[in-house]
Amino acid sequence: MATIFDAISDHHREWISRQPMFFIATAPLSPDGHVNVSPKGPIGSFKVVDDHTVAYLDVNGSGIETIGHLRENGRIVVMFCAFEGPPRILRLHGRGEVVFADDPRFDELASGLENLSTDEARRAVIVIDVQRIADSCGYGVPLMSCEGMRPHHSASTQTRVRVMGVEGYDSFQRERGAFTIDGLPAFAEGLVDAGQGSG
Repeated sequence: MATIFDAISDHHREWISRQPMFFIATAPLSPDGHVNVSPKGPIGSFKVVDDHTVAYLDVNGSGIETIGHLRENGRIVVMFCAFEGPPRILRLHGRGEVVFADDPRFDELASGLENLSTDEARRAVIVIDVQRIADSCGYGVPLMSCEGMRPHHSASTQTRVRVMGVEGYDSFQRERGAFTIDGLPAFAEGLVDAGQGSG
């Protein structure tokens, strides 16, 4: 049975900071749409802003499902699980807002967030109004040790920027990230952002 908390406590903050990674899950409104779960890291790319707000740095990748889903409906859950020490799972359910890199608020929100890649790869900060905080046992999570972060994202991005130039790389990412796999606008224009603070 999950334990529900009224706020993100100092104990939660400290425990979160010791986890090597986190997971993000979102879904479109359509029953035929694809649910998405993404592993995220390093943990330094995530921060607790206050007792009901968290944020993380989103970088270019192979998909853009989270952004498209948030723009459509705002629903999101963050999950942390202990791979070392006592078993535990912590879930933060809420409403997410996408703050793109060209938004005037981006630099302040991204300040202090660790980037596993290069600055050119930063595409947004996801800000989450946390509405449900719950932990559970985590007995099914295996014990594993973290050897470190992979260097591949940074190396790949640097290669693309070197070949395409900064503007070419940005255009490439915006074109391939225009829509989700279900056709929802992500980088593309033309959709009222349901997730943008619409509670």
